[in-house]
Amino acid sequence: IEEASKLIRARSLSPTELVRAYLERIGRLNPQLNAFITVTEELAYEQARERESELDRGLWRGPLHGIPIALKDNIDTAGVLTTAGSALFAERIPSEDAEVVLRLKEAGAVLLGKLNMHEFAYGATSGVSHYGSVHNPWNLDRIPGGSSGGSAAAVSSRLCAAALGTDTGGSIRQPAAYCGIVGLKPTYGLVSIRGIIPLAVSQDHVGPMCRTVADTALMLQALAGYDPGDLASIRADVPDYVSALYRRTSEFRIGVARSFFFEDLDEDIEEVTDRALVILSDLTATVQDVELPMPTVRVVPVEPYAYHAEYLEQQEIRALYQPRVLSRLLTGADIPATTYLEARNELTRVRREIETVFSEVDLLITPTSPLLPATIEEGQNPPDAIASSLRNTSPFDAYGIPTISVPCGF
Repeated sequence: IEEASKLIRARSLSPTELVRAYLERIGRLNPQLNAFITVTEELAYEQARERESELDRGLWRGPLHGIPIALKDNIDTAGVLTTAGSALFAERIPSEDAEVVLRLKEAGAVLLGKLNMHEFAYGATSGVSHYGSVHNPWNLDRIPGGSSGGSAAAVSSRLCAAALGTDTGGSIRQPAAYCGIVGLKPTYGLVSIRGIIPLAVSQDHVGPMCRTVADTALMLQALAGYDPGDLASIRADVPDYVSALYRRTSEFRIGVARSFFFEDLDEDIEEVTDRALVILSDLTATVQDVELPMPTVRVVPVEPYAYHAEYLEQQEIRALYQPRVLSRLLTGADIPATTYLEARNELTRVRREIETVFSEVDLLITPTSPLLPATIEEGQNPPDAIASSLRNTSPFDAYGIPTISVPCGF
């Protein structure tokens, strides 16, 4: 984005040319990757031409002006199919844009299409989808992670300049790690989730998935800010995120959360993480081990069931769900209100306790995932062990603090 934006503003590259290049690449590679559910070719050209017309009139909307992006298919787009990867919503066309879509449009971004995902964002593989498995660009026999697998695969294989994903247990960061890109889960409530098909509102996040940290900062700049129509939205100052790229790192204190987060790591992951820590120790003030408060109760099963309850009451509609997702949704049906209330109180407690950790350190470091990507076959029928690929990411959805996955080794 950073590079293309400068060329577009200098009129050395037109948004239409850029859109054409991405659409040609989508046409060539998507049949192998299955990253896109819907390609909005006509709309993309229309928006690109409008961005060019604005430049002719001297209007430049900012760094995302004319930049082609794509969206996870649980993010509502007015007049464009939005399925959440499910046969249940195979013909669902929203009448309004999600708030994040409105903000990206205002920033000048161009929509290339909607991206494949684990059905209703309820899984870690992107192999359980009405539209088939998403494949990892680096190895087509492996999963890209989930649930934002299409987003990660599309960015990694350069089918779009950036994408949005959603994250309730690690669904931005784990696929980012598996596909070798940058994935940011912002502070809970910093970016509006209004107009996004929910998984668990108490822990749902939406954020950018990009090829570089700089691009991620540019995307977050357009996305962040209070939305009075979103129950989860918070009032917070929105700083200049790009300026943070130029801050000195020598004063940062790093905390390494070895307990729990470094246990039972794949050997390759352990090796590159240790190597990265050596580099980071040279760039920062101090590195020390820290203990994090661990969430003991998960809110998730109740909230997904609450959203789907009206559909699940009808036996003929149940058949439209993927069996693995259906069985997970039904686990939330009989959880008592007292148990749910205890879980919400626990969530409040852990969000307060995590703040105390930052009296000693400025940053926390963990491996994103303890496991390497599973095979496509395992992703379609996930063994229970695959759930542990989100082991290191899910606590941070409970904490609600900003968390970024950055490539570590190759």
